[in-house]
Amino acid sequence: MTIDYDQQILESVAVRRSRLLKAMLFGRERTRRAFNDGLKFLFISAIIATIICAGCVGYSFIINLFAESDFDMGGPASLEVR
Repeated sequence: MTIDYDQQILESVAVRRSRLLKAMLFGRERTRRAFNDGLKFLFISAIIATIICAGCVGYSFIINLFAESDFDMGGPASLEVR
């Protein structure tokens, strides 16, 4: 069985870089969570925010539409000129 020292060194460097990255991102709690755990919640919150914004825009559009139709029908906001 041959020992590939170059491969062993490359794997050692990869492990060290991974540990340094986790230490920089998470500090002492690096073994408890991974970087990808937060991405899931970020995407979910972005989708919820998009839905809420679309709902607000739709509500505003409908209220504006009703206000304009009330104005055209001679509602309380319109002035009739004879």
